[in-house]
Amino acid sequence: MIIDLLAASGGAFDVETATRAYLDTLQGAAREQSDAYFEGGYWLTLWGALVAIVVDGLLLRFRITAAFRNFGERVFKRRWLVTWLTALLYSVAGWLLTLPWTIYTGFVREKQYDLMSQSFGAWFGELAIGLAISLVTMPLIVVAIYAVIRRAPKTWWLWGSGVVGIFLAIGLLVAPVWIAPLFNDYTEMEAGPLRSKIEAMAARYDVPAEHIYVFDQSKQHKRISANVSGIGPTIRISLNDNLLERTSDEEVLAVMGHELGHYKLNHVWWIVGIVLAIFALGLFLASRIAPWLIARYGERWGVRELADPASLPVLGILLSVYFLLMTPAFNSLIRINESSADAFGLEAAREPDGFARVAMRLSEYRKIEPGAVEEFLFFDHPSGRTRVTMAMEWKAANVEDPQMVVPEEGYLDSE
Repeated sequence: MIIDLLAASGGAFDVETATRAYLDTLQGAAREQSDAYFEGGYWLTLWGALVAIVVDGLLLRFRITAAFRNFGERVFKRRWLVTWLTALLYSVAGWLLTLPWTIYTGFVREKQYDLMSQSFGAWFGELAIGLAISLVTMPLIVVAIYAVIRRAPKTWWLWGSGVVGIFLAIGLLVAPVWIAPLFNDYTEMEAGPLRSKIEAMAARYDVPAEHIYVFDQSKQHKRISANVSGIGPTIRISLNDNLLERTSDEEVLAVMGHELGHYKLNHVWWIVGIVLAIFALGLFLASRIAPWLIARYGERWGVRELADPASLPVLGILLSVYFLLMTPAFNSLIRINESSADAFGLEAAREPDGFARVAMRLSEYRKIEPGAVEEFLFFDHPSGRTRVTMAMEWKAANVEDPQMVVPEEGYLDSE
């Protein structure tokens, strides 16, 4: 609804007042829960890394990966098959050892904060599907990287990053068509005014919109989301059913403008580049540190050399530490992309209040008003306050005679 706040700001649209009108709709227990959930995630990042390090440490301490390699050597004569089997067993062992942590973070905690719609059985079934996918892909990646280690022992970190890049590109190509449907049902969005508006917006920016899908993510949770996924022949626009059922048309268009921005600004390739650059640096550091660790402790662990697949936990520990330390840098690089997509989306959809309302809905699981340092360190998307402020600044600059709007009471709980 539009309220008379113009008088309080001397008759002019005031960005800060308009922003505060939105932010103040999240108060009391709802804000406390949102803050607690998101702030708890800071610690989960640390503890998750520590769990991974402890698990890899146990696999080394008790020579478990060495036993996997020895078993592989008894079964296969070809070295790449030994590596494949070692990686397969390593993946299974790691999954089982981290399962209690996965259950807590992925199911129990989500249920505690009322962010999970699934039963434990349904959730675990999807977890098992994810395991099956990883057991196909992860050993192949390991086989390729260890082949590079053997053939280019000094520059393997660079070639290994290229290997990861190839697998990422394949994943981007096949995921929308063959992976995503394993978890959700995708159906063409029904024809109607809203679809026509999305198609028209996509056409203005030459974004392929032959297929616009709706997927049933409400069976998993009530979070709103959409994406433009795939590359080449698999490009598609997808909206989850929560977005359509819980929000207004203005909000849907604001979200789709943002997602079209990711496509039009080539963010998928920027993100792939960022991930590979960060990963390459991690592999470079591991290529310098791992041989020293193996020379000193390898006999105790049953690890012969870096090219020995039994060294997998050594690389795992080093990369876990590295990625933990790189979290703020990675978050910031992704957040910059998200902010540019926000700016694009405001121009594309021209729905600043719809955009602000969506930003407030995301406060169900994202802290709405972090401090500047907190946002820099822990946010991979702009905070709610940052996004609402951007929307109100755009409104002030681009809307003739802008009016201040406050959503009706309880809109954040709308289904």
